[in-house]
Order: sequence, then structure tokens, then C-alpha cells
Amino acid sequence: MNIQKSSADLYAAYKETTQKAADLNNASAVLGWDQEVYMPAKGFEVRGRQLATLASLAHEMLTSEAYGNQLQELAGRGDLADDEKRNVELSLEDYNKNKKLSAAFVEAITQQTSASYNAWIQSRKENKFSIYAPELDKMIQLKKQQASMYGYESNPYDALLDEYEKGASVALLDSVFGDVKQQLPVLLDKIKTAQQVNDSFFLRNYPKQAQWDFSMDVLRAMGYDFEAGRQDMSEHPFTTSFAPTDVRVTTRVDENNYSSLLWSSIHEGGHALYEQGLPIEQYGLPLGAAASLGIHESQSRLWENNVGRGKQFWHHFYPNLQQYFPQQLNDVSIEAFYKGMNKVEPSLIRTEADEVTYHFHVMIRYEIEKGLMNGDLFTEDLPEAWNGLYNKYLCVSAQDDKTGVLQDVHWAHGSFGYFPTYSLGSFYAAQFYQQAAKEMPTLTDDIANGTLLGLREWLRGKVHQYGRRYTSEELCKQITGMGLDFKVFMQYAHEKYAGIYGF
Repeated sequence: MNIQKSSADLYAAYKETTQKAADLNNASAVLGWDQEVYMPAKGFEVRGRQLATLASLAHEMLTSEAYGNQLQELAGRGDLADDEKRNVELSLEDYNKNKKLSAAFVEAITQQTSASYNAWIQSRKENKFSIYAPELDKMIQLKKQQASMYGYESNPYDALLDEYEKGASVALLDSVFGDVKQQLPVLLDKIKTAQQVNDSFFLRNYPKQAQWDFSMDVLRAMGYDFEAGRQDMSEHPFTTSFAPTDVRVTTRVDENNYSSLLWSSIHEGGHALYEQGLPIEQYGLPLGAAASLGIHESQSRLWENNVGRGKQFWHHFYPNLQQYFPQQLNDVSIEAFYKGMNKVEPSLIRTEADEVTYHFHVMIRYEIEKGLMNGDLFTEDLPEAWNGLYNKYLCVSAQDDKTGVLQDVHWAHGSFGYFPTYSLGSFYAAQFYQQAAKEMPTLTDDIANGTLLGLREWLRGKVHQYGRRYTSEELCKQITGMGLDFKVFMQYAHEKYAGIYGF
């Protein structure tokens, strides 16, 4: 006799499978964190195998016929709670997408990620793109294959964009970056004709430990829970989460450039607050995951720029910073420090770029990725294409590979389609911060007093708690009453830099 399972039993079975797969993926994430922070150089080959095994096992669990049948049956039940129904809907979407990738492909791309990352590290050490190029080319071919497996209507790059930002497409991003090309140069030209601000004091010697200690103070003030996380050093700053109770950040230090550590630490702290704010009861389920990479970037960029590069923030923190570095900053006023940290000047390094030129860095990577996926650009062309676009948009050119085409780790990880979310995140951040200021009349005073927990709680209530319930656009409309609006970012940027540059 065939006895039909109750919805509660069926949902419990679905939840167990999904969370076990999450356990495997999070075990992989621990190994990935170790690979970028502590692992010895000889460990790469075997680590690639370990990561591939875990990824393959998780993929098999989430693409099995039994799991698909569970989801189909649950989707037809009318007695699920709202959260349960949304988890099932999103998991079924994921299932149908994951089914398009074979276990062998998942294993291959995971192993290639480790090989590409190792080659990237070696290339940066020797400052030679040629060391990285063969492994990068293998990754690019795999990403093209992945786009074909997923399928697309008009552009293969669309299939990869959708992985990071649901609904994103070349058509949408061409429009967004069209606004960037049209409007940002006007602001940049106004800044270029104004008297340049002085930031030379950032290039004094700032001892590593004092930089580190101050960044820890700032992370604590932001509400980052060090009992549920830690900060370490890595070649490229990143955030990784194994659960809301274990979210880790990394940064990097340059003792002769103070701007290298602090704002990357604040940026990663914004990512970490999002992950720590996700509902633990939804661990491993869609409602326990971030809405999108664009929304994730909105959190990091909001903390880094709207807060950490804002004047109010330093009313409280600058006297503390001067106590850490009395010799370096005793002759620098808070006004000079504020202007210096917001200096606008075309440069080579994306992670150290100002808020205005930053989006040209992102757009360059977007155009390169689009060309690679469309077959208009090839791996061996990358250094020349990179410098050509930097000359075109920022009038600068890298003198070596390390400050040029080798500066980002993303392509080694196979993260094609990720870069555009940095700009989308900045634009969402401007809208969210504007809305927070409307709803929190004391926000400016709170930040000036070093009281940042109110903003963290506002973001938890508006963004973090929902997980993947809403798309980026739906969430933005829910918070601000409108979808993505580049004009809000331009208004914010114009007001800020008019005050700094006096135009």
C-alpha cells in the first residue's frame, strides 16, 4: 500500500537533503578559505582534488531524481507555510538549472579553479601573465561550455550574469554602463579642473600592527561579531561564510600606503554583516542565502563609501586614529584627511580606486568578459586589450602585468559575470543609504558619535532577514519605492565631490 507522506514529512526530507548539500559546500568553503590564507604552496594539487570531490557530491545530491521528485511534489502542495513555499520555489529553480551541468563538468571546473588560482599566485609573484594564461584559457573554455549548458536567448554572457544577478543581461548592463559613460565623465571633468586635494600623508609609514588594531576597532563598532567570525590576511581581500555563526573576512596591508588596509576591511565587514544577519533557522535553504551579488555589494559599498568615506564617520574615529598614528597624522586636520581619502584621480588598481573612477574599472572588466564569452577577444589578447581600455577610459596604462591584467583573482575562480555587480551594488547602496537617512532622523548624528549599530539593525530589517525571498529589483522597490535608479548615485556623488572640490 502506497501511503502518501504528509507535507511536513516531505518538507523535512527536502530540508535535510538541502542542508546536507550545504554542509558539503561549506566544508569546501573552509578548504577554500584555508587555500587563500594559510595553505602551503605544495598543497594546491591535492586541494583541488578535495574541493572537486566535495563539489561533485553536493551537485549529485541536488540534481538527483529523488530530490527533483520531492521538489515537484512539494510545489504541488497547497498547505505549505509562506517561507516553506518560497524555499521550494527557489530550490526547484536551482534544481532545474543545476541539472543542466553534469557531475563531471562540476568536478572539472572545481579542479580548474584550484589550478587557475595557483597559476595566478605564481604569475603575480613573477609578474608574468604568460604563467597564468594557459590555465586561465582552460577556465575561459569551461565557462563558455557552462554558458552553452545553461542556454541563453541572445548572448552567452547572459547565462553567466544570471548566476550572480538574477535577471541581469547584456542588454540591461549596456544600458546601465551607457549612463556611466554619459554622466560620470561630466563629473570627472569638473573635478579635473578643480584644485587637486592632497593625500600624500597616506604614503607615510604606518606600522602593520597599528593599522590592523584600528581596523579591528572599526569592525567591532560596525557590529561585526568576532565570536562568529575573524579577520586574516590574504593576497586579495575577501569574505567567506560557512554559516551566520562563522563568517570570516580578510584584508591586506601596505605599511607605506594607509589606504590599502582600512577601507578593504570595512568593505569586507559590510559583506560579513550581511552574512551574519541571515536567519540561522534557514541555514542551507534559499531564504538563508543572500539575495544576489548586487545586493551583497550594496552592503559592502554602503559601509565602505557612504559610511567609511563619509565626513560624519571621522568626527568620532579620527581622534582615535591619531592616537594610533600620532607622528604620521599630527599635522593633518580632519578636513584634510576627509578630502584626502576621497581624492579622485584615475589610477590602475580597482580595489583602491575612488568612488567616481571605480565604475570605469568595472566597466572595463565587463567589456573584456563580454568579449571573451562572445569570441571577440582571446586569452592571449588580454594584456593589450586591458591597457587599451584603460587608456581609453582613464588615460592610464599599466607598466607591468601585476598592476594590470593580473590584479584581480576573480577570473581564476571562474567568476565571469561577477564584476558588474560591483557597480550595481554601489548604485543600490546610494538608494538604500538615502532611504535609511529618511527613516532614521538621527543617522547622521549617530554616525558622528561612533554609534553604528542602528544602521546595522536597519539593514538587517530591510535587507538581511529576507535572504533570497526577493530579487534585487523587488527588494529595492520594497525598501525605496523604486527600482535601480542611477540618478540617485549621481546626485550623491555630485553633492559629495562638489563639497570636496569646491565646484
